[in-house]
Amino acid sequence: ALGPAYVRVSGTWANTTFFQDSKAPRQKKVPAGFKAVLTRKEWKGVIDFSNAVDAPIVTSFAISPGARNASGLWTPAQARKIVDFTKAHHGTIAAVEFMNEPTVAEMGGAPKGYNATDFVKDLAVFHAFVRKSLPQTIILGPGGVGEQGNMLSHFPGVMKSKDILADGGAKYFDAFSYHSYGFVSSRCASMGSNMNTTLAAALSEGVLSRGDQIEQFYAALRDRYMPGKPMWNTETAQAACGGDRWASTFADSFRYLDQLGDLARRGVQVQMYNTLVGSDYGLLQEGTFEPRPNYWAALLWHKLMGTTVLDAGASPSKNLHLYAQCLRNHPGGVALLAINASKTDAQSLDVPVKSVRYTLTAKKLTDHVVQLNRTDLKLGADSSLPRLKGQRVHAGKVTFAPMSITFLAIPDAQNAACRQ
Repeated sequence: ALGPAYVRVSGTWANTTFFQDSKAPRQKKVPAGFKAVLTRKEWKGVIDFSNAVDAPIVTSFAISPGARNASGLWTPAQARKIVDFTKAHHGTIAAVEFMNEPTVAEMGGAPKGYNATDFVKDLAVFHAFVRKSLPQTIILGPGGVGEQGNMLSHFPGVMKSKDILADGGAKYFDAFSYHSYGFVSSRCASMGSNMNTTLAAALSEGVLSRGDQIEQFYAALRDRYMPGKPMWNTETAQAACGGDRWASTFADSFRYLDQLGDLARRGVQVQMYNTLVGSDYGLLQEGTFEPRPNYWAALLWHKLMGTTVLDAGASPSKNLHLYAQCLRNHPGGVALLAINASKTDAQSLDVPVKSVRYTLTAKKLTDHVVQLNRTDLKLGADSSLPRLKGQRVHAGKVTFAPMSITFLAIPDAQNAACRQ
């Protein structure tokens, strides 16, 4: 129901994983220079899933010592096996990053002392390989994380995206990619309280604006070294280290949708949610695959918000965050997202034409069940999705309750920018 989309299969584990390109059972011994083994059967599962849900693959490859020659230079031997297998089984790799999060390369499995100069040398080999093997695939980079703030101060052997770009890496990327984590979860409390956030602050401006601050940092690098290139946020969630416990509740839907709207307004073309299934920030509950609140938020966004971003105008209140885009599949129509982050006060707008309202609320911020126009959203007995039915609203004043998220579909807006 979220397709077409991308499915990204990457992460720190991908930096050190050996692809066992044989029909044999998983080998018990991990080859030297790697930390894990990926089988054909597992990767075939990725390809099948990608094709079934109309979500081409975005990935990265092993860069650990086992993927290098005697002089320490990266070789495409491992990557070529994955690419060839993917093509042979009718998979599509839409975009690639050389490695996951090079700003923390040493922690991620790169050789000790690995630096920006080494990365750019490897990138030249990688670029030539991708252009020959996957000529239509988008090369993303540098894929940094944690540079806005002091997150990187807690890791050994870090490098800066600026150094990668300045050392010549910029010419190898088709689009600028970065990861966005405003905080780390309580699992990583040892990094310092200034890196954590709390449930009490979930609707605060400090939390809701963090994604914007991170994007501005990386957009400045893009503008300097890769002017005009698209921006991709290839990994984001409530907090690094698996997310806080409340990342699976309605409380995080405010941050999630605010970031979608805000970064779209700033020109970010792709945002990749971490994860579909897994840990506290997953869209689906691990094991049961029951949708969590952010899944329903994503589904409404996908149903209503088109790809043309509009100016929503000034908000009457700092607590009411407004975003507008063309209404999907309705020429001339507009979709308005109104997020009321106030815990106590209703907000209102004057909407001069009739609309259809889709309001998300929960009985408590920490609920795992979210309501659409006061009706619980849940799967049917056969795991089918419910009908997302809106409420018709007459032209005039529209009120938004405290701690609510509302999409207004305005098919009769007659917006000239949305008629194409």
